[in-house]
Amino acid sequence: MSVRQEKIASVIKKELGTYFQRNAITIGKGAMVTVTTVRMSPDLSIAKVYISIFGGKDNDDSFDHIHTQSNSIRYEISKIVRNQLRKMPELHFYRDDSFDYAQEIDNLLK
Repeated sequence: MSVRQEKIASVIKKELGTYFQRNAITIGKGAMVTVTTVRMSPDLSIAKVYISIFGGKDNDDSFDHIHTQSNSIRYEISKIVRNQLRKMPELHFYRDDSFDYAQEIDNLLK
């Protein structure tokens, strides 16, 4: 990944983290949403956002809600970063279940 891709990814990761923290009740449906990784496409038009969801009643429902709200999330983030980025990339959300996987392995080892 180029330096430019890394810089844009870190800006988007920081702002999305703050956004999910402020809007946990409406966007995450009460679950805690953490942005684990952001990967930019080479042409900077798509940001793959990997998120972990904890503590919700139905984490799949929370993820589906975030996925359907991706355009409005993109709009809100673009208002914040408009002075830093020329064009806001499309946000594609993916579940990062590495924590769940590690917890499952830990339970199996016990």
